[in-house]
Amino acid sequence: MAEHLHSSTLSASGATQPIPFLTLEQKAAFVFVLLLFIFLGLLIVRCFRILLDPYSSMPSSTWTDYMEKDTFDYRIA
Repeated sequence: MAEHLHSSTLSASGATQPIPFLTLEQKAAFVFVLLLFIFLGLLIVRCFRILLDPYSSMPSSTWTDYMEKDTFDYRIA
């Protein structure tokens, strides 16, 4: 009897329908997590590049000091 019920679930072509391994929500979650890991990897690489050579990422216009020689930014009152 159980074999008869099982055989009635077969499709018209005679093959069983494959059960999806992951649902659509699970696939979307895995893609989102994968994108987050890629983003994290890019940030880690960028941070190490800045740590190894910090002055290459700064524009040279910020290096200039607009104060006169031998003057200080603070005044002693």
